[in-house]
Amino acid sequence: MKNLIAIVGRPNVGKSTFFNRITGQRAAIMDDISGVTRDRNYGYSEWCGKNFAIVDTGGYVENSDDIFEEQIRKQVKLALEEAVVIFFMVDVSEGVTDLDKEFASHVRKTKKPVYVVANKADTPNKGNYAGEFYSLGLGDIYPVSSQNGSGTGEVLDEAIKHFVDEVEEDPFEGIPRVSIVGRPNVGKSSLLNLLMGEERSIVTDIAGTTRDAIDSHYKAFGKEFIITDTAGIRKKSKVSEDIEFYSVMRSIRSLENCDVCVVMLDATLGLESQDLNILALADNNRKAIVVVVNKWDLYEKDHNTAKEYEDFIKKKTAPIDYYPVVFTSVVNKQRILQVMEKVDEVYQNKTKKISTSKLNEVMLREIENFPPPALKGKYIKIKYITQLPTQSPTFAFFCNLPQYIKAPYERFIENKLRMHFGFEGVPVSVVFRKK
Repeated sequence: MKNLIAIVGRPNVGKSTFFNRITGQRAAIMDDISGVTRDRNYGYSEWCGKNFAIVDTGGYVENSDDIFEEQIRKQVKLALEEAVVIFFMVDVSEGVTDLDKEFASHVRKTKKPVYVVANKADTPNKGNYAGEFYSLGLGDIYPVSSQNGSGTGEVLDEAIKHFVDEVEEDPFEGIPRVSIVGRPNVGKSSLLNLLMGEERSIVTDIAGTTRDAIDSHYKAFGKEFIITDTAGIRKKSKVSEDIEFYSVMRSIRSLENCDVCVVMLDATLGLESQDLNILALADNNRKAIVVVVNKWDLYEKDHNTAKEYEDFIKKKTAPIDYYPVVFTSVVNKQRILQVMEKVDEVYQNKTKKISTSKLNEVMLREIENFPPPALKGKYIKIKYITQLPTQSPTFAFFCNLPQYIKAPYERFIENKLRMHFGFEGVPVSVVFRKK
């Protein structure tokens, strides 16, 4: 990215609050406890006519044995490598700490423009304390308040001097979005890392490792997608912490904003009630769906087990049974690219348009062979069919008595549409209107 600002610093200095302030969205989870942010979280903004990207990072802690802090350090170092400008964030109310001094030595080695952003300077008096941060040897200090926005303009004025002009407002606009959702610890982040070929998301055996919804640009085999890794979605009754509540909210929002929803299951646990809830949520939002059964290497099987397993889950999720199923092992790297092949297929199905002439030629013949049953002595005649310009495939059937057509015949029509025109992985809507 040509214009990229990295926000770095020790834990709990207000990096995520500052990130949300600059991007104008509540994309990053904020809390008073330290260590909330773990993965790199990217956003986009504009200042004085120049578009730029900005990345929020976790708090950097040196010489810690904590598994998360070790992984966070890797993520921060990747952000420092990518960045054009670095915002080193510190806390005015606490002054210079040993963690600030240790991390400053790493930042100096980057040889990139660094601006010390002295946060929590909510009043002019607090801003006067910022001078002590000159001892870090990183250049000028900019007192700001992430909470009320004061001082942010001054530091952005300096940062954009290092930017080029010809950067798009959002380089990923218009690219199909894929959201990886599922219960905690089913392998969502591991799948994303394999697809991206890098440690894009932190992976541990601890459920709830991912917190923010992490976007990544996937480009391979002539295809482009924005893939979003999300936090595991548990039942509301089991969510007790505020951080997890906001993580789940961001996962659901990612599902609502995507084009294709990859629902991951754990083969060893089977299909649980929360999996059914997630599938129903995707179907209600009219999203294309691909079901990925992960950890297939741990499941005892014979030559016919995959087909039996697929039939079992489709029977449990009926009438939502139009999705393809891919059996993967992220650990053994089995059938990972097949997931993206299916994602592309169902996206093409979601955006497929059937000509009106072809629709009428095929479907009127089927209706003639199996017309709607008469009701109250009146016969229903369907005369004309067309596809409506909607986000997911929707077909309008014009007839004389639409109010007399019942659900079983709607299901018959949907099955015939799928038989003739495909639409695997996509919810199909059928509406009957008065001619």
